[in-house]
Amino acid sequence: MIDAWQVLSPHQRAVARPWLAAREAERAHVVIYLSGAHAYGFPSPDSDLDLKCVHVAPTRDLVGLEPSEGGSERTEVIDGVELDYTSNELGLALRGAIRGNGNFLERFLGELVLGGDVEMLERARAIAQQLLSRRVAHHYRGFAKSQLRAFDSSPTAKRALYVIRTAATGRCLLARGEMITDVARLADFVPDLAELLAIKRTGERSPLAPELAASWRQQLADAIEAIDSGYASSVLPDEPPAEALAAADAWLREVRHAHW
Repeated sequence: MIDAWQVLSPHQRAVARPWLAAREAERAHVVIYLSGAHAYGFPSPDSDLDLKCVHVAPTRDLVGLEPSEGGSERTEVIDGVELDYTSNELGLALRGAIRGNGNFLERFLGELVLGGDVEMLERARAIAQQLLSRRVAHHYRGFAKSQLRAFDSSPTAKRALYVIRTAATGRCLLARGEMITDVARLADFVPDLAELLAIKRTGERSPLAPELAASWRQQLADAIEAIDSGYASSVLPDEPPAEALAAADAWLREVRHAHW
């Protein structure tokens, strides 16, 4: 496992540690995952900290007349560091993983872990891995298409890289059943990105010259179309296996009993 804290600058670490400690005092996290450009392998000096989390709500909050899963979103800028935090409850995250939602699968299976419960995350990883199915194609295709629309409205290196990263992660899952988000480790699924990476690392909003944007546009569309061909030859089952669903349900019930 990569030490996610070492991906951050000393200043980012100094800001993030006490801020996340305050969030951990508010809810019981299964995982605090560092997503975004840091996880994708192309952070720039002004990249925010995209913190995607899964937590366990007290069972008593889930069984009343007005049940609440206690999801939380907040964004703060502290000493020039932007912290963009989202946390969703374990039950919702597991249901998302069953549907093939990469947003939740990346939280469970991604490498850049900044906090949470080590034992619970180990169990969640094992379950999430078994829940993988070809349903992931729908998520990564749809997400990449929305990013392509954003690129078309304002072509930047960041938006081009996001399309390629998203499509490549989906293709890798389909081909190998492996969750990889860093473009440096997705060489079999991406074109030469040196040009885009160099521009992106100068800043989050670094634009592409019109001729460069035009030259990349077809490659972005091709990356998305490749998800469909990857679907047909995927090593993943069409649907999550029944035994994986049963294991996820049993574990969630176990957690509910332990967190009244």
